[in-house]
Amino acid sequence: MKKKLIARILSLIVFFGLAAIQTFGQSTGKIAGKVTDSKTGETLIGLTVKLKVGGGVSTDVEGRYALSNLSPGKYTVDFSYIGYQTKSISDIEVTAGKTTTLDIAMEEASGQQLREVVVTATARQETIGTLYAQQKNSISISSGISSDVIRRSPDRNTGDVLKRVSGASIQDNKFVVVRGLSDRYNAATLNNAALPSTEPDRKAFSFDIIPSNLIDRLVVSKTASPDLPGDFSGGVIQIFTRDVPDQNFLSFSFSSSYNTNSTFNTFLSNKRNSYDYFGFDDGTRSLTSAFPSTAQKYRSAPLAQRVTATRSLPNSYGQISSTALPGQSYQLTFGNRKEFSNNGSLGTILSFSYRNSQNISNAERFDYETERVVYEYNDVSYKFNTSMGLLANLAYVNGKHKIAFKNIANRIFEDSYIDRHGYNTSNIQDIRLNSSELIQKTLINSQLEGNHQFGNKGVKVDWNLSYAFINREQPDLRTLFYARPQATAEPYAMVDDKTRRFFSDLYENNFGGSIAVTYPFTFLNEKSTFKFGVNKLVKERQFDARIFNYQLADGNSQSPLLYLPNDKIFTDENISANGFVLNDFTNPSDKYDAQSDLNAGFVMFDNKLGEKIRLVWGARAEYYYQWLNARDQSNQKVKSEETYFDVLPSLNFTYSLSEKSNLRFAASQTVARPEFRELAPFEFYDFTSASSNSGNPGLKRTRILNTDLRYEFYPAAGEALTASIFFKNFSNPIETVVNSASNADLRRFTYANAKSAHAYGFELEFRKSLSFINDAEWLRNITAFSNFSYIKSTVDLGILGGNPDRALQGQSPYLINAGLQYTSKGGLGFSAMYNKAGERIYSVGYQGYSDIYEKGRDVLDLQVSKRVFKNGEFKLNFSDIFNQRVLFYQNMDGNKIYNSNTDRIMNGMRQGSSISLQFNYNFNLNK
Repeated sequence: MKKKLIARILSLIVFFGLAAIQTFGQSTGKIAGKVTDSKTGETLIGLTVKLKVGGGVSTDVEGRYALSNLSPGKYTVDFSYIGYQTKSISDIEVTAGKTTTLDIAMEEASGQQLREVVVTATARQETIGTLYAQQKNSISISSGISSDVIRRSPDRNTGDVLKRVSGASIQDNKFVVVRGLSDRYNAATLNNAALPSTEPDRKAFSFDIIPSNLIDRLVVSKTASPDLPGDFSGGVIQIFTRDVPDQNFLSFSFSSSYNTNSTFNTFLSNKRNSYDYFGFDDGTRSLTSAFPSTAQKYRSAPLAQRVTATRSLPNSYGQISSTALPGQSYQLTFGNRKEFSNNGSLGTILSFSYRNSQNISNAERFDYETERVVYEYNDVSYKFNTSMGLLANLAYVNGKHKIAFKNIANRIFEDSYIDRHGYNTSNIQDIRLNSSELIQKTLINSQLEGNHQFGNKGVKVDWNLSYAFINREQPDLRTLFYARPQATAEPYAMVDDKTRRFFSDLYENNFGGSIAVTYPFTFLNEKSTFKFGVNKLVKERQFDARIFNYQLADGNSQSPLLYLPNDKIFTDENISANGFVLNDFTNPSDKYDAQSDLNAGFVMFDNKLGEKIRLVWGARAEYYYQWLNARDQSNQKVKSEETYFDVLPSLNFTYSLSEKSNLRFAASQTVARPEFRELAPFEFYDFTSASSNSGNPGLKRTRILNTDLRYEFYPAAGEALTASIFFKNFSNPIETVVNSASNADLRRFTYANAKSAHAYGFELEFRKSLSFINDAEWLRNITAFSNFSYIKSTVDLGILGGNPDRALQGQSPYLINAGLQYTSKGGLGFSAMYNKAGERIYSVGYQGYSDIYEKGRDVLDLQVSKRVFKNGEFKLNFSDIFNQRVLFYQNMDGNKIYNSNTDRIMNGMRQGSSISLQFNYNFNLNK
């Protein structure tokens, strides 16, 4: 399987090389952009774009145009379309070797006589007007970030970018929380195709794998519409990557970072293998062919054969010391636009990215029974991370038709080493633990999509075929556990049942397809559209694991081998009939197969009711089949099979109070379904957190009723003031809970449905230039922005025990984002960004064991940037300046806010602040 995986990635690299052989443009300039309807935001296809003196073109299926081979100078361009006022835009400046971007918003003609009227404007005036139209015309209540804002922020990947969206926060630097609701209530799409979960234990996509500079735009839709996925409540994160560039380019970026906790400090690990820096294990961590294929065959094998198999695994427990190197990242991106004589164009975007970081953090861990501290552990964690990403997008556009082939491949290599010392009062022992956990994650996502317009009525057809491959491996997770009687000087002895080697593989294939048809018509003398479509998504998953622990073959509990150090204890001479041999204690539950099949169809109407009212309404029907085949620890068959049919109506109402303001109302029914891992009885013990996690085959899906009301005001281009209130009602919400049958020595987590819950709150957002203070140029170049969300939720536990007055698990009571951005004409830039999410429940307790919360942190990021060498730019970033402790605590006094005098710390750690210097350079390939 590994050879097939490498072959898939190598084939994409070959594709990169072939696609990069393109012909570069001429030593001229371009005018390019997009044309939309000012009232609806719909793209206008087939619109005529003509130079005042010279030739012309028509807009394509995306409403885009490009006037090429223009000599440097100023131009006037006319935009004309049947039923719209002609626009004549002057003072469009063209520079040699560059593309001047000019987006246009067209006004409908109110009568036959107005069709001959020509509206004149300068390029700057039209750009401002178009921005107004884009801000106002979204179908649903949403928040978004454009590529221009992303470029001027310190964000290097999509996870960082999403922190800036109103109502959004990030967990673990990569998972998105919208409106304080955990990741299970959010969905994600990439270029309109559903993104698969990159995590086996949760519905979550690791957004840090998509470089921010490849994003064309990012939109978080917070209310449903029939053409969006139906399995969300917080938000649908829609990511659109670049495909047809306006000009040819080759860009390169490099950055190096220093972490205050880690860089140049001593870094401990087991032996580093040959390809770790490239994101691949070299194969030496895998089970060898000497191991029988199943646990039953291994257990029944003669001792001599089991000794031979044990010896086939390398003695990897020896601890080595190195120096933590600065973080480093590289990215190379190529963009090309090839024009053809038939007015078609072929766009290519190719990108390769590489990142490596070595981080050290100190952590403390506790657990309790009643008032007693059961254990106290002090950990030093060493994390070695490598990731590589490939993006290859090809798009061919010819008039009213576009076909695109888009691909992302990503490889993440996370090697974590724990050095632990502490004590456990249950066993009255001092303990030492070393663990090495490697997780390798691979994602390959390919999409073939098309956009077409047919006939004189402008019927649009959009279709998409997608495939995603996900692989998650844990090859040779190793633990070595020593203990001695507490507070004595006796030597530490190895504890066999906690000295283990664990191997697991997860493979998932996703197959998807969709088609949607948009039919324009006139209703009450206003333009309307009827949209309908279907889509299908099939997921297939296989998971299996093998678990071993070291035992003395002769059962001698007093063997001197137990006291050997970690680099000597499992050498070949100590693996024998009189020494150690691996015991395979793989359970029947350590394997499962699963499949789901989603079939959906929708109908949607987009009606204009007069000049001021817009109504987008309809329904989505989803037929969902989910099947899981597994066994429990007693080898009894566990089969979870559910079929759901849900009709999900939605309505989005917009009333235009003025040209600059809207009042919106939205209502919808959505769902949240259990993930495969949440159903599977597989129990994984995590030595880091001293806890286990297992699924619940009896979980039900959650139904959610959503309502929103929002006021929007857009005082100037790029500025906004919005205020929203919302209410959500959950039936059978799924939560992570602590199993009441567990104890501190083995704290078990699982999943359960509460009876119901509701959440309500409000959001405030503003983005404003400081030019209102004074018309000085430096104030015009400063933009202040902030958003604040308040969320209150209450859970009805039904028959479940626990705190009767608590919020939904994973829901933050408030979210704050704020910042300032400054950009001068001379290329000097500055940004300061602040982010905080309030205390949220990490896991739900039970009667007698209080809920565990994650404490809010104040996060401040700064960036200073300067353009150099005409097409180059330096960026100096300061991340997480406050370096506040990541803290999980047991809430003991009921007020939910951390109180150091009453609440009990479960886990606390500091990750360090980071300083990075990044250099970007763009080679202009338009000669």
